[in-house]
Amino acid sequence: MAMSTANLPTTAISLSASIKTFGRFSLLSNNSHKIKSFNRRALIVKMSSSVSDPLEICVKASITTPGKLGDCPFTQRVLLTLEEKHLPYDMKMIDLANKPEWFLKVSPEGKVPLIKLDDKWLADSDVITESLEEKYPDPPLSTPPEKASIGSKIFSTFIGFLKSKDQSDGTEQALLSELTSFNDRIEKNGPFINGKDVSAADLALGPKLYHLEIALAHYKQWSVPASLPYMKSYMEKIFTMDSFIKTRALPEDVIAGWRPKVMG
Repeated sequence: MAMSTANLPTTAISLSASIKTFGRFSLLSNNSHKIKSFNRRALIVKMSSSVSDPLEICVKASITTPGKLGDCPFTQRVLLTLEEKHLPYDMKMIDLANKPEWFLKVSPEGKVPLIKLDDKWLADSDVITESLEEKYPDPPLSTPPEKASIGSKIFSTFIGFLKSKDQSDGTEQALLSELTSFNDRIEKNGPFINGKDVSAADLALGPKLYHLEIALAHYKQWSVPASLPYMKSYMEKIFTMDSFIKTRALPEDVIAGWRPKVMG
């Protein structure tokens, strides 16, 4: 998904609103000490792994804070896969508004995420995560085919509601219907999509739910209703995973990324 690179105004008012709106995402939250430690974290992630050299991965750079990760949920999906498989990686921050020549040579379409695997550059998060699972099967993250599509319509219905200018057009109800279906599924077979363990489907859906929560809170003053406790619990579990905290975008970048779609 192409995300905008429009600049986000950072007035005292907007920053204050962001802090109030996003609670646990704020640097003023109870997890601030964790966030600060992650900010000092080197771009090369060193972990115990059978991989001797870090895997090179091109990611979207933040448009609000130099040196930080940008707001692409598909990139976070790949980073989560690398983190959960304990694979070392080297992030190359790409300014999508001013793409370097070397990047365009290896990625003519100029899209991220892009990863170098077996001396070949691979694009598309589906292809990348499947290739990582095949090459590094331990620990396994694959989701059974019959469960892989659970929650897959949430993102598109979220976008429809986010872009909607008509309160009676049914987009909110469509999103609620998808969230309710997911809530009921997790209640019976959770806490994750494949049961007790995180799998590839969770790593794909989690970043999208992060965008949903931040963008709808900011642009629609809307949040997942309390009547869907298992949906809310699922989001909380995903968002507080160490791997998720390490790879998430700043709320300011998520807001800025969706602004063009909301404002038209």
